[in-house]
Amino acid sequence: MLPKDIQFHIKCKPGDIGRYVILTGDPKRVEKIAKYLDDAYLIADNREYVIYTGSICGEKVSVCSTGIGGPSAAIAVEELHACGAEYMIRVGTCGGIAEKVIGGDVIIPTAAIRQEGTTLQYVPSEYPAVADFSVVSALKKAADGLNATSHLGVVQSKDSFYGQHSPETMPVFFELDQKWQAWKKAGVLASEMECSTVFVVGNVRGIKTGSVLLAIWNQEREKAGLSNPSTEDTDLAIRIAVKAIENLIKEL
Repeated sequence: MLPKDIQFHIKCKPGDIGRYVILTGDPKRVEKIAKYLDDAYLIADNREYVIYTGSICGEKVSVCSTGIGGPSAAIAVEELHACGAEYMIRVGTCGGIAEKVIGGDVIIPTAAIRQEGTTLQYVPSEYPAVADFSVVSALKKAADGLNATSHLGVVQSKDSFYGQHSPETMPVFFELDQKWQAWKKAGVLASEMECSTVFVVGNVRGIKTGSVLLAIWNQEREKAGLSNPSTEDTDLAIRIAVKAIENLIKEL
């Protein structure tokens, strides 16, 4: 058994984690993000959770990977909050749904569709998954300052990657396709896997949350015969998150 102040999964304790945290799915992305912090150093490395802590504008800031999907993201949010985190920004990737979203664009979600199971163990299905307004505003200001092409709006959070990309192979294809068509008609911007969990757990625990996502490509543009560039370079999204935290620190 661990000492009571050591979190079971992330292996951190109060004092290790900053008030501000950048979340990212891929553990290999953590060190890349940490290079944007001052004097960052490795705090913990356990399972999918790799954590660095450094500073921005003299304020302690941490970076933590969450793995893929809602369950592991919820654990990270819970345990980071137990160690003192109050603001969390998810940096990740997504696939475009709305045809106006082009690979290389940035999405700043204002809310997320809860097409996942994790948050049902927190709140009823009617409860919305919404980002914090102050965090969204800081992200938009940062994106504009970096001349990024950004979109604000709703994203879809799902549990099954292949339920999106190979829905015809699933016994529930009709249901998946019907809902996908609904998301398109409703103007949903993109599809990803963690935002709804981060937003809901954040709201339940009193954490201010937001997200900035790189659009890798857009399958709907491809279907429509439109130009469909693709990229996996998350550097712009990372710089937006770092600048947003700087904005939040300076405004408080």
